[in-house]
Amino acid sequence: MNKFLFDLFPVILFFIGFKFFGIFTATAVAILATLGQIIYSKLRHGKVEKMLLVSGAIIGLLGGITLILHDKSYIMWKPTVLYWVMAAVLLLSNLFFKKNYIQQIMGKMIDAPTAIWTRLNYAWIIFLISLGFLNLYVAFNFNENTWVNFKLFGVTLIMFLFIIGQSLALKNYLIEEEKGGEQ
Repeated sequence: MNKFLFDLFPVILFFIGFKFFGIFTATAVAILATLGQIIYSKLRHGKVEKMLLVSGAIIGLLGGITLILHDKSYIMWKPTVLYWVMAAVLLLSNLFFKKNYIQQIMGKMIDAPTAIWTRLNYAWIIFLISLGFLNLYVAFNFNENTWVNFKLFGVTLIMFLFIIGQSLALKNYLIEEEKGGEQ
């Protein structure tokens, strides 16, 4: 739960900044919040996760362009670019390096055959690509307020439902924890 809130921190601050001060202030807040996450991770853990660095680079670039050009469309592209970069990493690492990052992340919780891991990896790729298109649809077919609400609440709900569905589909492969005291 702490990791989930840590990951959502810039989005929540973006949402608050937007509600009180508008999209450009919210963009600056999100850039600073992500930079703060990177610094905190480095100081606290001695390293920064690659995904956080990628996210930081994307928000820094697109958010920076948004602020310099005073054009909100660049920040509206940010979630899509992030989702598509993640999908590309999952696809390319599997095709060219025979690495399944979904398996690396979830391997301690699920004991599944390679075919299941491959399908799960492709499910995530399709999901992330679709989420990117959905973000663009909402961003450029609805007003700014709707997009910001979708970014926080809609994407979080969609992600939650996808993970629940995935968990139900994989329930037969879940690794049960050893119960203490039982013989």
